[in-house]
Amino acid sequence: MVSETDSPGSHSPAALQHPLPCGTIVQSPGFQFSYRIMGPCCRLYDREQLPWPCCRLQWRGKEPSWRRIGRRFIVDLATKRYPSYSVELIGYPATPDPMVLTLYTQRLSPQQQSWWHDPRPR
Repeated sequence: MVSETDSPGSHSPAALQHPLPCGTIVQSPGFQFSYRIMGPCCRLYDREQLPWPCCRLQWRGKEPSWRRIGRRFIVDLATKRYPSYSVELIGYPATPDPMVLTLYTQRLSPQQQSWWHDPRPR
């Protein structure tokens, strides 16, 4: 018996998977690097660490102020259409830590886009 939450049209995590499962090995576009996918992830940027133009300009009197207005952590806009994964680089012992990689060769379907990149928290 299938419940409503697992139906194909639902927005549950079981119904919407990332295009590439964990453990998949992916080649870079130039075939120079190989990556093993550890899992999907959300790429956030800290606006405190980004260069000054990322903050909205606020006028105080006659001089602009580069104070941050809005949220501190912002989502990478590329992750709306393309999946991001935590990956490990294969064959290079100097990089033991996982990296975050956005795969522009894979595109998320509209259903996956609405689930993985929703401006409202669930």
